[in-house]
Amino acid sequence: MTAQELGKELANMYFTAKDGERVAMIHLFGIRFSKQILSNKISANEIIKYAKSPDGSIVNKSYFAEINKGVKLAKYVEEKID
Repeated sequence: MTAQELGKELANMYFTAKDGERVAMIHLFGIRFSKQILSNKISANEIIKYAKSPDGSIVNKSYFAEINKGVKLAKYVEEKID
C-alpha cells in the first residue's frame, strides 16, 4: 500500500469511529497495517499527511506517536473481531 492509500484508510477508521474510540482506532490502524507500513518504510507522518475526511478535516499531526504505538504492538497482539 502507498502512503496515500494508508492515509485514506486511517481517515476512514478515525472519522467513522464511535465517540471515545478515535485514539483506539489509530492504535488499531497501526496494528492492522503494520506489515505494510514497515515493509514499505512509510512514516506515520507521511500517512497522516494524507489522512483527510471528505469535508477536509485532518487527523491531528501529533497522532503519529499513536500510529507508531500500534505498529510496535502488532507483534504482540492479534486483532479480535466480534
